[in-house]
Amino acid sequence: MADASMDNHRHEAEVVVIGAGLSGVAAVIALRRAGFDNVVVLEKSHRLGGTWRDNTYPGCGCDVPSVLYEYSFAPHSWSRGFADRSEILDYLDTTAATHGVDKSIRYGTEVLSIRWQPGAHRWNLQTTTGTYTARAVIVATGPWHRPRHPDIPGLSTFPGTAFHSARWNHEVDLTGRRVAVVGTGASTVQFLPEIQPKAAHVDVFQSTPQWVLPKPDYPLPPGLHRFFEHHPATRRALRGLHHWTQEAIGVPLRHPHLLRPLESLARLHLRTSVRDRALRRALTPDYRLGGRRLITSATYYPALTRPNVRLHPTRVTTVEGSDVIGADGTRTHADIIVLATGYHIGDIPLAPHLHGTDGSLAQAWADNRRAYLGTSVSGYPNLFLLIGPNLLTGTTAVPTVLEAQLRYITTALNHLRTSGATALDVKPEAEAAHQQALHKALRNTVYNAAGGTGYYFGLPGINTFCWPWSTGRLVKRLHAFDPELYSWALPLPAQTRAKRDRMPASPSSRLQ
Repeated sequence: MADASMDNHRHEAEVVVIGAGLSGVAAVIALRRAGFDNVVVLEKSHRLGGTWRDNTYPGCGCDVPSVLYEYSFAPHSWSRGFADRSEILDYLDTTAATHGVDKSIRYGTEVLSIRWQPGAHRWNLQTTTGTYTARAVIVATGPWHRPRHPDIPGLSTFPGTAFHSARWNHEVDLTGRRVAVVGTGASTVQFLPEIQPKAAHVDVFQSTPQWVLPKPDYPLPPGLHRFFEHHPATRRALRGLHHWTQEAIGVPLRHPHLLRPLESLARLHLRTSVRDRALRRALTPDYRLGGRRLITSATYYPALTRPNVRLHPTRVTTVEGSDVIGADGTRTHADIIVLATGYHIGDIPLAPHLHGTDGSLAQAWADNRRAYLGTSVSGYPNLFLLIGPNLLTGTTAVPTVLEAQLRYITTALNHLRTSGATALDVKPEAEAAHQQALHKALRNTVYNAAGGTGYYFGLPGINTFCWPWSTGRLVKRLHAFDPELYSWALPLPAQTRAKRDRMPASPSSRLQ
């Protein structure tokens, strides 16, 4: 809980944004452009960047083309077709500085609890640096926030060094060491080719093989940005080409009967990269392409064929001393263990401490993470999620979704400002209808083909990640804010508000 002395540090804002990553930076800029100047960003770290700040593993980079991984209002001169982590972080720093975002960020401020005040129709936020009250809150913590640590017996007594890839330990020198890598997701695909030349030996434990498509990465000419400045139509054409290529890949993911050409391309990539038949068999998935996160790489397969790398197609069951043991009985000695076991995707760490009209978000999401258009959650007035449940696919660029969401949110807040109302809350029936249509559509896609487990399933058997339609349909839906789908509240008379604030909150209270 917050220290009592924090009561002396109270701050008021019209909008509080939680998190200063890609989403938080975009939110501040969008809000200011929409006329909202009293905006505060609460960031627990001491610099911005979000996942691009936290993930420092070798080879970390973007898996969508660089020209799509930028804000539409801030084109950048990228050095490669697929930008690496440091270049993306520099881009965020530059964009934030250009638009004065830093002035709104309160660094070193961790949010401890968020509570809706039903009488005042405001949010109360307790933080490590004081109390904030706000008319609206935007949660911009992102889906790739909290690393998933596996429960492996014996790992805690491992005499060497063990760390998660999302929190890479750069003080540990891998040169000449024996490294065990647990997991073969997107992070391993990127860092394995980087660590393989340094390590004496790398044992890679794979519980599930991945579909890997070739990655057409390439250096971009230094003068290309200046050319685009003089010929903006050319840059728009290049963005359009990449966008429609991504959308074309997304079509068979939504219509699995069209997947065969894409799967053939992935198999050809595997066959030309890996000559060893036994290794190829171990790397061949037994599920449809797209059932798990889509991965692209031109260097992962070649790294697995190096003499000092061995793939173990088994999960890790235990660690005994310096030995890592697989489910098939494999036993290998390791000096260093790297846990490449992903994230709690879509899990908002604040959920147990975020209280709306009827309880915490963790309680509301216990059986299903639900949000209308991934943005509004019924029972949480004036609160919006960025990159919330079921908004992404394997091919959609995050900035495209962010900008569409922020247009929706600023439109909603402007309705709130001009209507004289003090609160808006998406109607439960609107949220339920959206959820029903969404999950019905997901049944016909490849996203649900992995048996209800894996990257897309934040809860057992429930896909909480994927949008089942096209990106164009998503953007169109987010352009059309419908006030009829929301309940609107007017200010309570002062006398009634004072009486209500003295009463204990009822678990069945709703927005009034």
